[in-house]
Amino acid sequence: MVVLFIAFVVSIALIVFSAVKSTDVYKDALARAKAHPSVIEILGSPINEGFLVSGNTNVNGASGEANLSIPISGPKGKGTIYVAANKSLGKWNYSGLIVEIEKTHQRIDLLRSRVSANSP
Repeated sequence: MVVLFIAFVVSIALIVFSAVKSTDVYKDALARAKAHPSVIEILGSPINEGFLVSGNTNVNGASGEANLSIPISGPKGKGTIYVAANKSLGKWNYSGLIVEIEKTHQRIDLLRSRVSANSP
């Protein structure tokens, strides 16, 4: 009985993570991070996504909102992509798209080309 319950919980978690990872906003944020020169320089290449995405997305047709934390890693280190976006008329508009480097807490704004070194 316990094994069935654990299998049920794991399958629900996999469905939820798969649903979030299949959204356009997730795919776009990850692609931007993987292509950003500063992120590549600091984390190395290739950059891989982590499994445990947190946050939420709420899409209803051509509108919606997303607030996500996406773990990423490369040969040189780890980081997290923070996404805040709203969908209007079928298009995602980012209010924030940041990569925070785990070791230094350096923040890279993916919506701009420059790097800022803000601490938490």
